[in-house]
Amino acid sequence: MFKINKNFVKLPASYLFVDIAKKVEAFSQQHPETEVLRLGIGDVTRPLPKVIVDAMKRAADEMGHADTFRGYGPEAGYLFLRDAIAKNDFQNRGIDITPDEIFVSDGAKSDTGNIGDIFGQDNTVAVCDPVYPVYVDTNVMAGRAGEYSPAAGWSKIVYMPCKKENDFLPDLPEQPVDMIYLCFPNNPTGMGIRKAELKKWVDYALEHHAIILYDAAYEAFITDPDMPHSIYEIEGAKKCAIEFRSFSKTAGFTGVRCAFTIIPKDLVFDGVSLNQLWNRRQSTKMNGVSYVVQRAAEAVYSEEGKRGIRETISYYHKNAKIILDGLTQAGFTVYGGVNSPYIWLKTPEGLSSWEFFDLLLSKTGVVGTPGSGFGKTGEGYFRLTSFNTTENTKKAVQRIIESFSAS
Repeated sequence: MFKINKNFVKLPASYLFVDIAKKVEAFSQQHPETEVLRLGIGDVTRPLPKVIVDAMKRAADEMGHADTFRGYGPEAGYLFLRDAIAKNDFQNRGIDITPDEIFVSDGAKSDTGNIGDIFGQDNTVAVCDPVYPVYVDTNVMAGRAGEYSPAAGWSKIVYMPCKKENDFLPDLPEQPVDMIYLCFPNNPTGMGIRKAELKKWVDYALEHHAIILYDAAYEAFITDPDMPHSIYEIEGAKKCAIEFRSFSKTAGFTGVRCAFTIIPKDLVFDGVSLNQLWNRRQSTKMNGVSYVVQRAAEAVYSEEGKRGIRETISYYHKNAKIILDGLTQAGFTVYGGVNSPYIWLKTPEGLSSWEFFDLLLSKTGVVGTPGSGFGKTGEGYFRLTSFNTTENTKKAVQRIIESFSAS
C-alpha cells in the first residue's frame, strides 16, 4: 500500500512568509486606498549592475549560435565561475579554498535545505533560536526533529537561545550535538560574530566530531574588521565546517538565482569524504545552474562588478541607518542593522510579535516579520529589512514615527 512521508504532516500547514502574504493580501483588499510598504521579506529592489546584465546578454547571444551553444554544464558549476569564486572570495583573503571544493547552485536556501541528504537520520541537530525556518523544517522533513509541542518546540532538536543577555549569540550546547547550524551576520537578529567567538564553535566541533553548517549569505554587509567573512578564516574550520554563500543579497540575484557551497576536501568523517558525497548527491539530483546565469555571476568579480556591488550594499546600509535612527526616535529598542540588512526590534510592552504585526499593518501599512515566526525566543521581537527603496524606507519610517512616537 502506498505511503507518504509522514514527517511532512508534522510541519505547520504553511511557510511563515506565506502566512504573512495572506494577511497582507487580505488587508489590501479591505483597504485598497492604503499603499503597503514591505520591509518584511528579504527581497532586493536595486537593479543589477550593467556589467552583470551585459554578461547575461552576451551569454544568451552565444546560445543562439551553433559554435558557442552550450548544453548540459558541469553539475558543480563551470570552472570559470568556480575559479573566480576561489580567487576573490577566499584566496585573496589568505584562505586556501580550491575550485573543486566549490559547488554552484540556485540558492543558499536550496543548499542549506538539501545538505541534510548526506547526513544520517540519527544525528542530533542544534539551531539558534530565533532561527531561519528552513534549517528546522528540512530536518523535520528528514525525520531528525522528533515530535512538536508549542511550549518546547521539536523534541529532538537542541535550541540555543539568542537573547539580549548574551548579545543575541548562542552559547555552546550543554549536551552533545552532531549538526550545528550557524548564520552570521544573523538572520533574523542582524547581529554579527567576532573571530574569537566563532573560534569557540570551531574548537567545539573539532573536539566533539561535529559538523558546522555555516550560512554566510550576508557576509558582504560586514563592516566590522574583526568579524570574519568566512568561517575558514578560523584555524581548523576546514576540518569541521561547510559554508553556504549566495549572490542573492550580495549582488541582487534573488530573481536570477545563483549561490555556492564550500565543502573542503579535509572534511572526512568515518573515512568518508563529504566533498565526494555532496558531489554524488548533486550529480544525481541537479543538472546545474544555467550557463547564462553563471556568466552573470562571473561578472560580479570584475572590477566594474565589484564597484557596482559596493554601491548596492552601501545603498542598503543607508536604508538600515534610516530605520535604526527612525525607530530609535519613535522610542523603540533596536538591534542589528550595522553589519547586516536586518533590524531586530523589541515590540512595545504587552504586544506579541503577531499582535504588533497586525497593529503596524493597520496603523501604518508597513509590513515586517513577527519574531515568533523564527522560534520561541523570537517572541516579543520583530524583523525589518533594508532591502526596499530608500524612498519607501523613509516613507515607512516616517509613518511609524508619526504613529508610535506619541503612543
